Amino acid sequence: MRHSKGRNHLGCNPGQRLSATAVQALLVLAILVLSLGCLPSANAADLPAAAADTQAAAPPSVAAHFDADAATAAYLATMSTAAKARSDAYFEGGYWLLLWDFVIGLLLAWALLGLRLSAWMRDFAARLTRLSWAQTALYAIQYFVLTTLVTLPWAAYEGYFREHQYGMSNQGLADWLGDQGKSLLITLIFGTIAAVAIYAVIRKLPKTWWLWGSLVAIALVIIQVVIGPTYLEPVFNKFYPLADSPLKQRILSLARANEIPVAQVYEFDASKQTTKMSAHVSGLAGSAQISLNDNLMNRASPEEVEAVLGHEMGHYVLNHIYKSVLEIGILVVIGFAFASWGFGKVTLGFGAGWGVRDVADVAGLPLLVALFSVYGFVLTPVFNTITRTQEAEADAFGLNAARQPDGFAQAALHLSEYRKMRPGPVEEAIFFDHPSGWNRIHRAMVWKAENISTADIAAYDALHHPPGTARTGATH
Repeated sequence: MRHSKGRNHLGCNPGQRLSATAVQALLVLAILVLSLGCLPSANAADLPAAAADTQAAAPPSVAAHFDADAATAAYLATMSTAAKARSDAYFEGGYWLLLWDFVIGLLLAWALLGLRLSAWMRDFAARLTRLSWAQTALYAIQYFVLTTLVTLPWAAYEGYFREHQYGMSNQGLADWLGDQGKSLLITLIFGTIAAVAIYAVIRKLPKTWWLWGSLVAIALVIIQVVIGPTYLEPVFNKFYPLADSPLKQRILSLARANEIPVAQVYEFDASKQTTKMSAHVSGLAGSAQISLNDNLMNRASPEEVEAVLGHEMGHYVLNHIYKSVLEIGILVVIGFAFASWGFGKVTLGFGAGWGVRDVADVAGLPLLVALFSVYGFVLTPVFNTITRTQEAEADAFGLNAARQPDGFAQAALHLSEYRKMRPGPVEEAIFFDHPSGWNRIHRAMVWKAENISTADIAAYDALHHPPGTARTGATH
């Protein structure tokens, strides 16, 4: 969700260990970049020459002997060379943002600890109140405000200027800053509650805090997921019932067919912020809400909207929220254990100089954040693989539910505006939290070849390619 923006960044081992960790991270990424440079990737030379610079919106022609590989190539050929280069540059730039988010987090943690700013904030809170939980809350407020302000220039480059550079944003600077203020307010509420709860656990159970603290963190995330659609997302966007239409009725029919308990479909005004299209089906414990943004409604064909909603319904029906809580929860528990171990090791050498007494001292929060950052950075491919696997499952569900393979392929092309279409296999495994565009289109065309009869193909061709209209050569 938007209020958790900031690109999953935390810090690292500050102090004298900072340079070593940063160098290691740079070396790891350098090795990855060098290896990716040798991987095969799609470029204009891989596409049919006559189609490489075509912006044809119509789906490929189909015939009795449908060729999924040729149809996939025809879809990819509708991307111009310039559009492909821009998409690749935007997405590959995200690899470096991941690294720089990590490094900036390390530097910030080092500054707070090494300059004893964190110890000063703890002492300031202690002068204001004698209550331990209130001291933790006052420290957390200082921490979130200070770190947000210090990193605001970087956040502005990453979330505002770069988005405008690639044509992904419709938002003015004042509105963007307003959203940042809303995000900070939500962070102050949930972050402070989390800090108070976890440090209460640490003080109560100093030896096994990592286990119980991780369970508290997971519980707080679940609460945020539950209340997000109703109370958090409307902070940033206006939600309203989708206007009545045959498309809305098909969406509701699709929901009923898959036992999703909804009677309404909601649209929200994401176009005031971004050009990107999105939708989601949210809810837990028998509740559900279908939401799609106005970019999807305004830019996509009805078939594409149905395909996207079929995919999103797949997440709900396949219980991906519960599976994510279990799978990511296991990694969170391990992360807390790593942070507990690392905190003791690091403070043994640097704690006195930083003014950090022990793990129950809230002044050590930047170090805990840093250790989680190291853990999360190293496990990036694991987290991405968990998400990418669920996305592939939702893709398969959506194709079977909506039965709109060409709509699905069109959606993949729209996503190609900001996602690299054909990465190398190692690149996709490490950096992609969704299947690549090529994989998604190819999967849709394979589904089409296996599920659409000759009569259906002929009827589809007659509907979408009336006599006299141009066709792209996708079949043999």
